Amino acid sequence: MMRQAGRYLKEYRDIRQKIPFLDLCKNTDLAAEVSLQPYRIVGVDAVIFFSDILIPVEAMGVSVSLTDKGPEIENPIRSQGDIDKLGVPDPAAETPFVGSILKRLRQELDGAAPLIGFAGAPWTLASYMIEGGGSKSFAEIKGMAFREPEMLHALLDKLASTISAYLLYQIESGAQVVQLFDTWAGELNRQDYEEFALPYTQKIFDSIGGRVPRILYLNGSANLLKSMCNSGADVLSVDWRISMTEARRLTGDRVALQGNLDPCLLLGARERLLTKTAEILQQAGPRGHILNLGHGILPPTPVENACAFVDFAKAYRH
Repeated sequence: MMRQAGRYLKEYRDIRQKIPFLDLCKNTDLAAEVSLQPYRIVGVDAVIFFSDILIPVEAMGVSVSLTDKGPEIENPIRSQGDIDKLGVPDPAAETPFVGSILKRLRQELDGAAPLIGFAGAPWTLASYMIEGGGSKSFAEIKGMAFREPEMLHALLDKLASTISAYLLYQIESGAQVVQLFDTWAGELNRQDYEEFALPYTQKIFDSIGGRVPRILYLNGSANLLKSMCNSGADVLSVDWRISMTEARRLTGDRVALQGNLDPCLLLGARERLLTKTAEILQQAGPRGHILNLGHGILPPTPVENACAFVDFAKAYRH
């Protein structure tokens, strides 16, 4: 399940009461513990290491804070001078805790389940850096894209270099799969996606090559799936706004698919949850599909519903 660890688990909340979020991301023992909680409690069949997509942004020299309202950037990027000040960090030197967490998890798992690493994609990271946090209109980054595209491309390219090195470091440290989250690229039309987001995803996936399977997620990706097939991803992770039947039609046999249950179904009646899960599995068929949520699991989710979802998936046979 996407965003496996989190506030829906009491065990996670107990740990979070003792430590700020970013500190938790940098604490090998506790980050490994919360990474393993969903595996032990809910029974998922892979483990996502616990971190945040803004960790490498902070390493580039950006002041990041995570509040109850979401990420906040103290000094948003608005000029070429701001971009020039950003570094392309050596992940082993600037984020060594990431390697420590992954190595610990590989040791703990001892081959029992695959370990997934992840990062934010350049467009999404640039959105936070330019907007100063979350946004509904994305007016600042789109304004820069349409007013000063060369400047935005310079930032996106620097981010692509940073994330390429960051994911390669994760792989060297034990990640067996990597997922790239371009959450906010769904705010773009297809032409703008192919100009401002896709080339930098391609650069990152090209740097990884065939070392491990590569997964790409966009929120609101229905109009972009054909373009996403050209990203270099082995798997496209789709949200709940498109049927798996339609996603198959658009992507053909070019990639495997992941998704696409609405996480809000985990808040509702068990019968409806399992009926919809079965529908997704039937539409996906037996070839190249990873059942998953279409976005992160929500804090109010009853743990018993998360378990029911996972148990049903494991027992399902085409």
